[in-house]
Amino acid sequence: MATIDANLPKGTALLAQPRLNRDAAFTPAERETLGLAGLLPHAVFTIDQQETLETEHLAAKSDPLEKYVGLIALLERNETLFYRVLAHNLEALAPIIYTPTVGLACQQYSHIFRRPHGLYLTPDDAGQMVERLCNVAEAEVRLIVVTDNERILGLGDQGVGGMAIPVGKLILYAAGAGIHPRHCLPVSLDVGTDNPALLEDPFYLGFRAPRLRGEAYDAVVAEFVAAVKKVFPRAILQWEDFKKGNAFRLLEQYRGEVRSFNDDIQGTAAIALAGILSGLRITGESLAQQRILFVGAGGAGVGIGGLIRAELLAQGVSEADARRKLLFFDSDGVLVAGRPIKDPYKSPFVLGAADAAAIGVHADLDLLGLVQAFRPTVLIGTSGQPGVFDAAVLAQMAANCARPIVLPLSNPTSKAECTPAAALTHSDGRALVATGSPFAPVQIGERKFAIGQCNNVFIFPGLGLGLLLSEAERVPDSLFLAAAHAVAEFTQAQHAGEETLYPRIAELRAVSQHVARAVARAAAQAGVAQAVAESELEERAAAWHWLPAYGPLPR
Repeated sequence: MATIDANLPKGTALLAQPRLNRDAAFTPAERETLGLAGLLPHAVFTIDQQETLETEHLAAKSDPLEKYVGLIALLERNETLFYRVLAHNLEALAPIIYTPTVGLACQQYSHIFRRPHGLYLTPDDAGQMVERLCNVAEAEVRLIVVTDNERILGLGDQGVGGMAIPVGKLILYAAGAGIHPRHCLPVSLDVGTDNPALLEDPFYLGFRAPRLRGEAYDAVVAEFVAAVKKVFPRAILQWEDFKKGNAFRLLEQYRGEVRSFNDDIQGTAAIALAGILSGLRITGESLAQQRILFVGAGGAGVGIGGLIRAELLAQGVSEADARRKLLFFDSDGVLVAGRPIKDPYKSPFVLGAADAAAIGVHADLDLLGLVQAFRPTVLIGTSGQPGVFDAAVLAQMAANCARPIVLPLSNPTSKAECTPAAALTHSDGRALVATGSPFAPVQIGERKFAIGQCNNVFIFPGLGLGLLLSEAERVPDSLFLAAAHAVAEFTQAQHAGEETLYPRIAELRAVSQHVARAVARAAAQAGVAQAVAESELEERAAAWHWLPAYGPLPR
């Protein structure tokens, strides 16, 4: 024990360090050497015993938000044990630490706050962001998830409470891809809020001012990106929960300047495409044979459409044919020429008059009329309008083809365009269904259908790991195509015959490893990373793979 790092904190200072603390797992010899003798109860537990106790504590809590608070308290006390519990119970705990429960945590953030996580930047930090990033204790930051808190899940502007999203995403990077937490940094660009309830809350922790807009907002983002490039030049930057206009604009503005991607746009697109590819592996059809209708043309819907079009083009479909296979319907109706389009990012998906005439659609059609005229084989919902896929729409989908693919992706469960039970009931059990939120299996007659979850968690941890393995200089769209194919391949290999479109959350580590290797190979093929032999790729993957266990103390 005498060789333990002399600079290691001792006594209560050590117990206050969640990355070093082991609670009752410190051995008698460690307790003597580290000034812990008498500061802990007599018994020495193994990490397995501690894990059992922590799962008992969680099981005793019935309220999801209380479970969230309990888990974060464990993270703030004993980081290794937290990740051990999470990694071994991902199926049950991922919905607590992330969607849907994290939405409640965002709403209650100022009232459940105990200890800070990551970096909080406000307009008052202008001109000093390099110094602020230098205040981060970790020198090995390789993954940054940043939000401006304006479009948190389906909840809108949550002010500083949006920080729970980057924290949750990076927890899933560590638990689901094995990336050590020391490489991860959550960031909140707290540029104010337009949420009156927050501004009126006397306990609100954020920057108490109306949300920054225009050039002043852009200046904050620009200084932040410049500071990241200077302080953490090897870091990957993930944009998270920015309002759709800013999300598209910032992605395009900075993707050539820094290794960055937007999970809401590109990650959602990749996981949706993965589900479609999984469905087509079941039906034996090609993507080129499909007609795809999107209900909802926000950031998620347009992002999915863009990646599906990229996949069609990669498969040799012409631009003209690809354009006629994708149709969008939003709150103002069908995206066709002649209809006013307020949002520039929708413009690439406005169907021209000739194309609209060729496929028999026009601006006056309602959703059912559109499903009858266009005869889609794939129906994707990102509208946040519960029940918009009603019995008539679903029955018409079933009439269009033998195995319609129905993806009601809006979160949370209450906003889903239809329930899996409705999709299966009105298609006589023929629909291939996956949802954005978790749903229980559905019983139709004597058949029981497992409902896959179209969850970005199957994409972003593996994508981030693949970028780290390959040291990719940029993040082109082809890497998201590779990730989508990898998830579909994994699903088919592990769940052949089950007719599920996605893996299980419990398989996340294995999925992420498979995705990471595919992304690393695709980065080399795209010319944004050096090609390496498979043996070296495996060595890199092993070097990055962290398992939460008590190892030797720093020497």
